Amino acid sequence: MIDFLTGPVVHIESEYLVLNVRDVGYRVFMPSPYVFAGKEGPVTVYIHHHVREDAILLFGFESREQQTLFRKLLDVSGIGPRVALGVLSAGKPDAIAAAIQTENLTFLTKLPGIGKKTAQRMVLDLKDKLGLAADAFGLTAASLSDPAGAAAAGGQGAGTAWEEAREALASLGYTSAELDKAWSGLKNSVTPEETVDSLMKRALQELFKG
Repeated sequence: MIDFLTGPVVHIESEYLVLNVRDVGYRVFMPSPYVFAGKEGPVTVYIHHHVREDAILLFGFESREQQTLFRKLLDVSGIGPRVALGVLSAGKPDAIAAAIQTENLTFLTKLPGIGKKTAQRMVLDLKDKLGLAADAFGLTAASLSDPAGAAAAGGQGAGTAWEEAREALASLGYTSAELDKAWSGLKNSVTPEETVDSLMKRALQELFKG
């Protein structure tokens, strides 16, 4: 099994990036591939090696915490790799773990692909498991009392998300004027739950409009 890959990023799409590891290109699906946009030199991506009858897929994460939480989410009935990726694209591991620990269904049902029944299963299946691994997710009294605040502090607030998205787009060659124009078309519809990845996609749509 592959646990991590290290190499330069040679290509990025909205759902995946390609790492060059000893002249082999590995396609790795990630919650937010653009987190590595503009990085020079080798980067390390933590891997979940997913094997099924019709495909072998690599899912990647920028931290061990993301990798660990992704694997725990897969243990929940009704959550597959794509839904788990969506969950991690919308919140930091400590915020998601805190919401599960505190049975905050309101927070959990705002995550992509998570309805009320799935949120209840997350709490039922993972609350005790995450309790045993609180340190691994950096759970603090603040995150347990306010997981939504922890998500924003971790970089998932709309303002910070746009800053990260803007930086990634700038590394792709877009000018400040182009990015300001894209933001002017987006800002009135941006929500606090907006992720870097979704803002990247929406900004690119605005840029393609000309």
